[in-house]
Amino acid sequence: MQAIVIREPGGPEVLRWAPLPDPKPGKGEVLVEVTATAVNRADLLQRKGFYPPPPGASKVLGLECSGTIMAIGPDVTGWKVGNQVCALLAGGGYAERVVVPAAQLLPVPQGVDLVTAAGLPEVACTVWSNLVMNAGLTEGETLLVHGGAGGIGTFAVQVGRALGAKVAVTAGTDTGLERCKELGAEIAVNYRTEDFVEAVRKGTGDRGADVVLDNMGAAYFERNVEVLAQDGRLVVIGLQGGVKSELNLGTLLTKRAAVFATALRSRPVEGRNGKGEIVAQVRKHLWPLIANGQVQPVVHTKLPVKSAGDAHRILEAGGVIGKIILVVRST
Repeated sequence: MQAIVIREPGGPEVLRWAPLPDPKPGKGEVLVEVTATAVNRADLLQRKGFYPPPPGASKVLGLECSGTIMAIGPDVTGWKVGNQVCALLAGGGYAERVVVPAAQLLPVPQGVDLVTAAGLPEVACTVWSNLVMNAGLTEGETLLVHGGAGGIGTFAVQVGRALGAKVAVTAGTDTGLERCKELGAEIAVNYRTEDFVEAVRKGTGDRGADVVLDNMGAAYFERNVEVLAQDGRLVVIGLQGGVKSELNLGTLLTKRAAVFATALRSRPVEGRNGKGEIVAQVRKHLWPLIANGQVQPVVHTKLPVKSAGDAHRILEAGGVIGKIILVVRST
């Protein structure tokens, strides 16, 4: 098969299309012929040498894909050769073929084409596991989403609205903020010119946010705690703003607040809070919201997989609204 390989850690220019051995499915796994994959910020870190795949996972970039099942390994039930699927991966999406644990497979949602479906598994599993399974977001609460215009952000806004929450977002461009409002955000804050703590408190009658979904880490940590409402929950899923910050435990105690810090890629397939459990919950609860149109994939652009370097440059330049899809095989 052909795949995007990293010649050496570095910039987008180190990515090249090259031959690799064909993968073979083992126990509990299926072989997928990849139609498309999607670009995630974790891919940029791995390309630079900062985010290696978990032990045993493919070294090829790509945390999600869509395609068609080519072969099935032992002890796999519920799937058959020829099924069109999308999948959550620990790696391997930027390739013509990839092996996937069957527990991480999802059917292509009703109303979504096979190429676009490639951009769903990572955001869907990240958003549902953090907003619902961890933070317990419920109807009538306020959700603050940082990076609201990105792939995770645009998805989280829609899920929050579908659950009956009031949604606030931060983004760095007026175009991104307008798109977030179109998707259902009621409070839109340009982080370059506005204080999100002040804006969210003003928009909630000084109550604050019940749940904060944060991709910045240290840079926003103190203000995220400040913006939390009583019994609020802060979920940290990214560290774009650094890894170290001071925490005033007194503020947390006074607010009876909770802080979660989670990662998806390193979770085991099986077991409590494993990828299999998250995927099952997404299929049961979130896929119907996509089928009925309450939640829709947002795609910034689609490029051929051989242009993976260009896709990385686009994401690094900023201003991306939704997901960047890499097409491996024309449908």
